[in-house]
Amino acid sequence: MPNVGFPELILILAVVLLVFGPGKLPEIGKAVGRSLREFREASSTAATPAAPRQRKSPARRPKRKA
Repeated sequence: MPNVGFPELILILAVVLLVFGPGKLPEIGKAVGRSLREFREASSTAATPAAPRQRKSPARRPKRKA
């Protein structure tokens, strides 16, 4: 996988600016940030395994005295 350096990043940002325009950039930034936050939350909850459920033994009734 090729490394993305600073010059490539500047080129990508310039193309995004040309395609979407300066008015849409804040909205796009918010959407990307929100998506990354949700992804992190989902991946952190998925990474921690849930504790296995333990089956409870049936309740025993006390024996009646005659």
